[in-house]
Amino acid sequence: MEEYLDILKYILPAVIVLVSNYFIIKTFFDKDAVKRRFELKYNNQKLISPVRLQAYERMILFLERISPDSLVIRVARPKMTTAQMQKALLSAIRKEFEHNMSQQIYVSGETWEAVKTAKESVIKLINTAASKQNYNSPANIYSSIIIKMYASIDDSPTEMAINMLKDEVHEELL
Repeated sequence: MEEYLDILKYILPAVIVLVSNYFIIKTFFDKDAVKRRFELKYNNQKLISPVRLQAYERMILFLERISPDSLVIRVARPKMTTAQMQKALLSAIRKEFEHNMSQQIYVSGETWEAVKTAKESVIKLINTAASKQNYNSPANIYSSIIIKMYASIDDSPTEMAINMLKDEVHEELL
């Protein structure tokens, strides 16, 4: 029995040291893992933030470009008919949207829906104005109808989407 106590005198302190070292090393590695995750997240944030800001810029530029007042001026050509103008306007919106569609990954789902709603409302406005016009009439009359209809809207969907994008950027930066 005394032999067991002698053995226990040597083994028990060794076991205690082993267990305490295990917990100390485990704590060290856990803290190191947390630190590495933080550094990785911080470095990713440093890389992604400029890309996200660029995406917000592109979305705002897209909304400004499809705004009827700037769109009509950019697309209008001399001697266009209403039908030609309508087709050119819709084509320009579609091209702009397709060019910027990949930016949705960087904005919230709610903001992306607002951007799509703004695009759809501009398309609806263009089509509504065209239905009020003879398709062979001059495009300048059609253009003025579009601009008047757009000006009469109190809360334009493009401005609402731009404001949502700006708000989201401000939240991102804070």
